[in-house]
Amino acid sequence: MSNGSQILVFKDMGLVSQVFDETSLGSLRGHIAVGHARYSTTGASVWENAQPTFRATAHGSIALGHNGNLVNTAELAEMVAALPKESGRATQVAATNDTDLITALLAGQVDDDGKPLTVEAAAAKVLPDVMGAFSLVFMDESTLYAARDPQGIRPLVLGRLERGWVVASESAALDICGASFVREIEPGELIAIDENGIRTSRFAEAKPKGCVFEYVYLARPDTDIAGRNVYLSRVEMGRTLAREAPADADLVIATPESGTPAAIGYAEASGIPYGSGLVKNAYVGRTFIQPSQTIRQLGIRLKLNPLKEVIRGKRLVVVDDSIVRGNTQRALVKMLREAGAAEVHIRISSPPVKWPCFFGIDFATRAELIGNGMTIEEIGASLGADSLSYISLDGMIEATTIAKPNLCRACFDGEYPMDLPDPQLLGKQLLETELAGGTDAADALRRP
Repeated sequence: MSNGSQILVFKDMGLVSQVFDETSLGSLRGHIAVGHARYSTTGASVWENAQPTFRATAHGSIALGHNGNLVNTAELAEMVAALPKESGRATQVAATNDTDLITALLAGQVDDDGKPLTVEAAAAKVLPDVMGAFSLVFMDESTLYAARDPQGIRPLVLGRLERGWVVASESAALDICGASFVREIEPGELIAIDENGIRTSRFAEAKPKGCVFEYVYLARPDTDIAGRNVYLSRVEMGRTLAREAPADADLVIATPESGTPAAIGYAEASGIPYGSGLVKNAYVGRTFIQPSQTIRQLGIRLKLNPLKEVIRGKRLVVVDDSIVRGNTQRALVKMLREAGAAEVHIRISSPPVKWPCFFGIDFATRAELIGNGMTIEEIGASLGADSLSYISLDGMIEATTIAKPNLCRACFDGEYPMDLPDPQLLGKQLLETELAGGTDAADALRRP
């Protein structure tokens, strides 16, 4: 938060409701602010890696928030190490994530004569060298900036308030704060907003490769990406799934909440009634992003409970958005059978996840992915289901209405939207390994 002369940083780990209360919010007074809430996919889950990151510059300070993951982290770390020592705090490394490297580079740039560059000039110089997924919001004392990677892998939108501007990671956030949607930040675009208004520049040519998994799972259903509503895409995926993978059943139920739109679409297209067979505990978060397998498995049991009176004796179609490790579905099938389900047919509204994501989703090794190395029949048997079917890749893509070449589908088909460095230079713990002096970084791409 900036009041025009200084930036105050208030951050901690946990949910927004655990970090902020009325007292702490009341202490944050100013006219520019950057906020951030996201699970960690680079570096350990420690306070130092919480965002926004902060650095002093020769002209003031910079605070930055980042959605996405970078793939040339090792190269950026070398660039930070090569910054002039007079850059001061810009060269000091405390955090072990890629976001802190961007912040350090923006804070420590100098011109050919050795004079410090402004944040805006530094961004124009640094961002062309940053590779991977990055939707950035950052600020100095007087200006708010936003930038999006040339592929536009993660969403980033611009909104207008009566007396100001808003940049957010999803259009739904604009609705919540009462802002009107203006447009998406373009891939490869840098915008700056200050007392004189908004100005825009381009640091790279746009080569759109939006993440298809946003439409499947990540994004809120009430958001729009590239002009397509996420909820409508998920319902259409369900309709397509019903046509591609019919089932002889009595009831369609969803794995709430992410499987609900596709389940509605499946019931609509199949003519099988839709029902609520599972009750979700609203106070438990997403299971696939929990930091340990033990907590994930406990979370699944805490998260869902079957409605025995609804499902007893029924042949069920259970629709879910994806299978990553299979833990949720395996526990789910067991619960449904214990509750009296006659048959359990699992239908998934995305294809098998077979490849790691290096752009902001935390399933980084192929060994973790149940879809890698097993047939669909083998996966179904391991889950204990009577049958298992996935939507086709083309069926999923068609439901988004986005052209296939403009989507990143790497987790499904292994076609990454950019060249990746040597696998030794990829992995969540890369910087921690480097700072510790080790060399055994995660071989995330080739490891089985």
